[in-house]
Amino acid sequence: MTPDAVVIGSGPNGLVAANLLADAGWSVVVLEEQDRPGGAVWSDESVAPGHVHDTFSSFYPLAAGSPTVQGLHLEEHGLEWSRAPSVLGHAFPDGRWAVLHDDRHDTASALEAAAPGDGQAWLDLCATWDRIGDDLVRCLLSPFPPVRGGAGMALQLARAGGLGLVRELLMPARSLTEHRFRGEGARMLVAGNAGHADIPLESPGSAVMGLLLAMLGQTVGFPVPRGGAAALSGAMVRRLESLGGEVRLGERATQVCVRSGRAVAVRTASGEVPVGRAVLADVSAPALFGGLVGWESLPTKLRDRMSRFEWDPSTVKVDWALSGPVPWSNAPDRAPGTVHVADSMDDMTLAGGQVSAGLVPERPFLLVGQMGVADHTRVPEGGEALWAYTHVPQRVRGDAADGRPGVRPVTGSWHESDLEAMAERIEQRIEGRAPGFRDRITARRVLGPRELEALDSNLFGGAINGGTAGLHQQLVFRPVAGTGRPETPVRGLYLASASAHPGGGVHGACGANAARAALWHHRARPPWRKQ
Repeated sequence: MTPDAVVIGSGPNGLVAANLLADAGWSVVVLEEQDRPGGAVWSDESVAPGHVHDTFSSFYPLAAGSPTVQGLHLEEHGLEWSRAPSVLGHAFPDGRWAVLHDDRHDTASALEAAAPGDGQAWLDLCATWDRIGDDLVRCLLSPFPPVRGGAGMALQLARAGGLGLVRELLMPARSLTEHRFRGEGARMLVAGNAGHADIPLESPGSAVMGLLLAMLGQTVGFPVPRGGAAALSGAMVRRLESLGGEVRLGERATQVCVRSGRAVAVRTASGEVPVGRAVLADVSAPALFGGLVGWESLPTKLRDRMSRFEWDPSTVKVDWALSGPVPWSNAPDRAPGTVHVADSMDDMTLAGGQVSAGLVPERPFLLVGQMGVADHTRVPEGGEALWAYTHVPQRVRGDAADGRPGVRPVTGSWHESDLEAMAERIEQRIEGRAPGFRDRITARRVLGPRELEALDSNLFGGAINGGTAGLHQQLVFRPVAGTGRPETPVRGLYLASASAHPGGGVHGACGANAARAALWHHRARPPWRKQ
């Protein structure tokens, strides 16, 4: 039997797309090259028995705030969310903390105590988000142009501050936070969240990213799937299978077959899978254009534009099994699941600038996850499953710490010696905030650019967002200028990965946009042209 749709890749976007097509009554086959589903949403106990580590992504505010993911009702298929006592903490080198609490008034009280006036400024920001947040999220996650979300967004912006608010949203994160707040704590809660993307704090677009994650943290939190990230993927697979969909593991797609300008089949190592209506590719844009689809089937101008496609930076991630909780200095009473480590905005700017210049940062900005804090079922009693990741250049030109005494150099080959040197650098940063941290390490795993790509081929060179989040590769410029939508030059073929608008993050919007485009095009085609 020929399936209506073949989805290449079982990452969150691929699984969302498959579920939406199955909801519409289509027969769906998902092809996954790995021996497990989920793409960059997976977990296991490979670091140490009894310690469940998320291999890639961990905290999911975008999933909790995504109408698409929430609309799947995955709780009916076994998904349970868990949350840490507090959402996020920023650890300063002198032992101070800025904490994003579940309750906005608790957050505001702490910020007010640190810098008078910042508490009310935080509540004012939350009130603005209450007006525009839902429409902003809908606008960001909708196909481009966002007609419905855009109309609601325009109305709410006019009521909430008009052009002045638009200007703030378009500001660099540094400008916005210095304009809104007096103290470092409030500023770093926003700037640290902006640091999740690869947009410099001094560049337009970084403020939106920082506000989006900070305000989602303040409204829906930073939840994790109980038992590990694999529970999220598992729930999506079970939902799909309950609708008659099929996931084929260990089935690597090698080619999308194009005849008369239309996608008609997907070739794998074991044969050819014919397609009745559409192919949705949850693969990176470079892997699709000129890869799965040869350039002979694509316009010359697309090849030219794809030559300018820009990846986001690489990533190094370290996982630790600990014999006890992280011994943070002056630890908050309510432990945060996520911790940011940077001395200041200047420190973040320096590290980000070094990455942009092709240098491995001497003092990297760290994103840290305390998984036992967020979900006690993942660790033995009294233990902790900790991770930290940081960005490094896609192409290393040098090491910012070169020649510094006591610092092992990183060459950029990302072989074992480089990974060990980078792990030491990361551990030193945490040890400075948590004396005695290293004494509690019982096991460690280091995943560099090579390992990340081997585990998920979409993570090219350790890039985790499907391409840079810079404004020059967003909206109508994603993945290249003149696109911005999931449709491709090949009829019946849709780009459903993070390389498509709106980009990286576990929100499912890229897959949802592709599925809705496929459904619309099938409905819009005259009956005599349907195949």
